[in-house]
Amino acid sequence: MGPSLLGNFGEPLLYLLALGYGLGSFVGDMGNMPYIVFLASGMVCSSAMVTASFEGMYSAYTRMSVQKTWDAMLATPIDVGDVVVGEAVWCATKGLISAAAILLVSAVLGTVSSALAVLALPVVFVMGLCFGGLALIVTSFAKGYDFFLYFMTLLVTPMLLIGGVFFPSDRMPEAIRFTSDLLPLTHAVQLVRPLVTGSPASDAMLHFGVILAYAISTVSIAVVLVRRRLTS
Repeated sequence: MGPSLLGNFGEPLLYLLALGYGLGSFVGDMGNMPYIVFLASGMVCSSAMVTASFEGMYSAYTRMSVQKTWDAMLATPIDVGDVVVGEAVWCATKGLISAAAILLVSAVLGTVSSALAVLALPVVFVMGLCFGGLALIVTSFAKGYDFFLYFMTLLVTPMLLIGGVFFPSDRMPEAIRFTSDLLPLTHAVQLVRPLVTGSPASDAMLHFGVILAYAISTVSIAVVLVRRRLTS
């Protein structure tokens, strides 16, 4: 667990420091705040997304197909739904730990401007459930580790780029803005950034409702698909 957490925490921390101080010296302010402050709130969300996704794909696939841990678990009175929900909760927990570490470093760097930043943690946990569910859906189809590159390349990376982490999504062309508004990461960033920076929030319940809907639907679909794979 230690090396995994270090890897999931280390990369977003490097992004925060290198882009926040390096690129930030050229960009200046972004959204009426220093660029590193803008970036830090986005990295809290992206760190949780990547950590939960990796746990729901590589680690869960290992437990399912390589170590056969799930088979052993299913020999007990629990069923597939219990296993999948447990995996999704663990994905969300690891995402929360990673995001909390980034939030702590951000506070030390002076980029957290509001005590309400602690309220970002429950939001991040629900977002972790969402991406854990999405990752488990992909895992239900995977025949090997290489299969996960489709998810990372075609969904996670584009979401990271247009989800408002590095720059405001409202600066992009209309078609991309429309796509961005459909993505769970965008809603998480829109909800977490005001909490971390102390800036005015708008449509908070809408953003949280979208994330919660994604979480419930993706985990529910993952239960169905994993059950189908394990029983076929």
